[in-house]
Amino acid sequence: MTTSEPTPEGVPADAMRRLAELRPGQKGGIFTSDLSVNEFLLVKEAGFRPLGLVLGSSIYHVGMQLGRWGRNQELTMLSQAMYHARELAMSRMEAEAAALGADGIVGVRLTVEAREFGTDIAEFIAVGTAVKADAPAPGANSSWRNVKGRPFTSDLNGQDFWTLIRAGYAPLGMTMGTCVYHIAHQKMGAVFSNLGRNVEIEPFTQALYDARELAMERMQKEAEALRAEGVVGVRLDSHNHRWGAHTTEFLAIGTAVRPLRDDHVIERPGMVLSLDR
Repeated sequence: MTTSEPTPEGVPADAMRRLAELRPGQKGGIFTSDLSVNEFLLVKEAGFRPLGLVLGSSIYHVGMQLGRWGRNQELTMLSQAMYHARELAMSRMEAEAAALGADGIVGVRLTVEAREFGTDIAEFIAVGTAVKADAPAPGANSSWRNVKGRPFTSDLNGQDFWTLIRAGYAPLGMTMGTCVYHIAHQKMGAVFSNLGRNVEIEPFTQALYDARELAMERMQKEAEALRAEGVVGVRLDSHNHRWGAHTTEFLAIGTAVRPLRDDHVIERPGMVLSLDR
């Protein structure tokens, strides 16, 4: 049994050897993909060929944070931990794709799984299918990679990816924003005064509203850094993990996109919509 020393990007050497066998032109190399049959065919029809399944992983210890539990507040240390752990997993997945010479990664899944190594330890996993374009991107910018020179990432399924490309848009990258937020407990007097009544609990409403807004704002800033026109397929999820009922993580995530041409036109049967800016 041999041990694997990680590469500078944090990708194990064994993974790099596996990827070397998947590079186009390697004798006997076969691609791997988690795309369904329909998704595989639609991605191919959109002008991209799968190169191989790529993944990134980070087992992360999420530290504790002290605070004033009687008020609504973001737990910034926990927010930073969740953000950094996902970024490590994503960057390692992108490094695998870059090793294959990929232009992008489609069908990305980003998950968190609790591990039994400790109560505050979780594995963050990013998985997707690396793809290579059959032709340069239309327009002045002929590269399918984003402004950071990295392969694009997208969590769109194969059908939505095909529709996006056919409509004249390019994915730039998955953008996300996270916020771990503590929601203050109700005071005893408020609990008793609400018994038997239909009434909004305004402090709870405001806390959840604020937390979601922070997550959305951070996702939008990531999209701006990629010079995106917008973000599609946005999901806004909440996770309690192991922090208890009054502490929740809000995660906003979607795919940043741009038109392939400045004089972009979307053609539909019977009509033409011009998006000339």
